[in-house]
Amino acid sequence: MGLSSFFKNLFGSAKVTANEVANKAETTIEEAKLAATPYLEKAENFAEQSINRVKETATPYMEKAETFVEETIENAKEAAKPILEKAEDYTEKAKEAANNCVDKASAVLGNVVNTVKEKANATDIKANNIAEDAKAARSEPIASEKEKINNFVNDSDSENIESPREAINRIEEDAD
Repeated sequence: MGLSSFFKNLFGSAKVTANEVANKAETTIEEAKLAATPYLEKAENFAEQSINRVKETATPYMEKAETFVEETIENAKEAAKPILEKAEDYTEKAKEAANNCVDKASAVLGNVVNTVKEKANATDIKANNIAEDAKAARSEPIASEKEKINNFVNDSDSENIESPREAINRIEEDAD
């Protein structure tokens, strides 16, 4: 049993040693925290002071930048004024010119419409006259041909020259 008691003593003493080391580490950590506290406070104070210095240093530059931007905007407005005024003038002139063109175009279109109406009316009258002339011309030969047929039939009855059928055929051939 000597061996087992040797291991028990060995491991038992290692256990005790590990507990002692852990306790010492905790104590050391607490001491380190206490020792680091003033340095942390100093670092915080230094950071705050640095931020304040940056703000103080940057403030005049920010004011200069704001002033520069405002002046630039004002200069741009001043430079753009004559251009805007010219643009307004050109816009007015363009409106006037467009109105004149619209008036002229309206007058021309009105004249064109009236002329077209007049010519269409004259053409309509001429077409009606031509149609009436064509109707009259068409009916006149038929009437005169009928008279010729009747005369011929009457004459042929008395003279017995040709039959009415032959006369009609002859007249149709003459008409063609």
